[in-house]
Amino acid sequence: MLRMGARLAVLGLGLSMALSVTALPMAHASPPQKKIVRLGATQSMDSMNPFLAVRLISTSIHRWMYGYLTVPDPKTLKPSPDLAESWKTAPDKLTWTFTIRSGATWSDGRPVTAGDAAWTFNKIMTDDAAKTANGPAVENFDTVTAPDDRTLVIKTKKPQASMLELPVPIVPKHVWERVPDIGTFENETYPAVGSGPYIAVEHSKNNYVKLRANPSYWRGAPGIDELHVIFYENPEAANAGLKKGDIDWIGRLAPPQFEALAGDPNLVRWNTQGRRAGYLQLNPGAATASGEPIGDGHPALKDVRVRRAIHHAIDKKTLVAQVQNGLAVPADGSIIPPMYREFFWRAEGDKAVAFDPAEANRILDEAGYAKGSDGIRTMPGGGRKLEMRFSIHTEDPVEDKLAQFLTGWLRDIGIQITTRRLDSNKFTEETGGTALYDIAISGWSVNPDPEEILATHLCSRRPTASGEGGGTESFFCDDEFERLYQEQLAELDRPARVELIKRMQERLYTEAPVIALYYPNNLESYRKDRIASITPIPEDKGILYGGSGYWPVYSLRAVEREAPAEDDSTGVVWAVVAVAAVVLAGAGVLLLTRRRRATADDRE
Repeated sequence: MLRMGARLAVLGLGLSMALSVTALPMAHASPPQKKIVRLGATQSMDSMNPFLAVRLISTSIHRWMYGYLTVPDPKTLKPSPDLAESWKTAPDKLTWTFTIRSGATWSDGRPVTAGDAAWTFNKIMTDDAAKTANGPAVENFDTVTAPDDRTLVIKTKKPQASMLELPVPIVPKHVWERVPDIGTFENETYPAVGSGPYIAVEHSKNNYVKLRANPSYWRGAPGIDELHVIFYENPEAANAGLKKGDIDWIGRLAPPQFEALAGDPNLVRWNTQGRRAGYLQLNPGAATASGEPIGDGHPALKDVRVRRAIHHAIDKKTLVAQVQNGLAVPADGSIIPPMYREFFWRAEGDKAVAFDPAEANRILDEAGYAKGSDGIRTMPGGGRKLEMRFSIHTEDPVEDKLAQFLTGWLRDIGIQITTRRLDSNKFTEETGGTALYDIAISGWSVNPDPEEILATHLCSRRPTASGEGGGTESFFCDDEFERLYQEQLAELDRPARVELIKRMQERLYTEAPVIALYYPNNLESYRKDRIASITPIPEDKGILYGGSGYWPVYSLRAVEREAPAEDDSTGVVWAVVAVAAVVLAGAGVLLLTRRRRATADDRE
């Protein structure tokens, strides 16, 4: 039985503050209860279908449910075996042969075979709906075959250096080949059949996902029995839930929420390097994939001199101190954060753009953007003033604060900006599709192999004239950047490829379609009275929730506790959570194009 009166009273007074998931123990003795860890998230799943899901929470949960050919090594983040226990490349660099792990099984008992992997890749290659989440990963594939149960052969059209870091979850052919329409399939038949460390057994849209340890996982079952992911409407509500003990762990906190948890003896606060870059997105003259101009970006932003002047006008150290509360690193490089030491590029010497308003003014003066009597510059030869919009997300205090600083700094160099607050869907539409923006806030979680984040700046990632497809992050289209991308894609010598990727970052830095502001710290917290241990990825001061791979959730160990004598509470507890749907239902679910987010923090 549950003592629900007080709990329901709290829910009745304000569901937006916390979700109650704790069953109170009975008075008499009881055996040890199931080891359950509850993770709070301020996103909800966009889809349980891994072919469609693009949000970070979704791709994280799918990493826990399904195997991949390879996974990041928990110490080095370099590719290591998963469902593929080994691989080799032909001399032509076009044929890859993977040996599928012997003994790996699906959670329904059937063996995992090369045929499952071949079916998964071929489905993405041939079904437009199946391309939604990971289509670009297989664009270069020519054929994928399985000569036998343990041999997978992938032939590419040209060399592909990222073959060992494909972000594609392998699904069971015997389940998915019966799906009539991938685009409408929700994958909500439970327990879901997977090969990862956890099995999804229950999902309430916008409320929670319930996962159970997979006893047949090839590494062995995880150290806990169940992992529950609880969705919250906002970070403040999640914080309240953590303090109350309704959840045990929360990740991806903003600095104000992280600092609000200080001083609680039950909490461990986790502050490490992050895998994100926060940056400005400048409209460089948006066009479709075929080169037809679209949008209404300010024409001055087509001039690289104006974009560079804006870069000089920004005091990144002040933004870190005042906007990120010191919990970030000023960006002296491009969009790959210093967490990835191998690929990180830092601007040095004459290449570095320092905070220098005088230099910004000099650049604009020499370029012919004269100041008027009101201090606002006009286009060369007179005419349109340098009055621009700054697009941010509705009700985001961090972005509001950033806008205040940016307004003052750009006013000092003769550019007037007006802040536009957009809801998540409108923001995504305007900055990634219709190009109805001048300057916008943006951000991305970068994978150990940074090819995907770099690919969002290719000409081909711009949308069609009807606004479909794409996945562009900047509407950038640059011949030199394209050439470097193709070179790194075909370069299988890793050190040589690293240098090419650094040159791509330098090109983004100097051309400035995006301006990296800071690299936010990874901020998390968990209850030490609930979680005994958890191993980050990478293991040396890495990330817990939101890291690349499943290692943290696989390594979880819960504190031993006694269970209620009548441990039949699950249905009632989750029914209480379901009541909170009235709070979250307004969020809505939108299937977005490849890696485009509902908010700046949603991206993989």
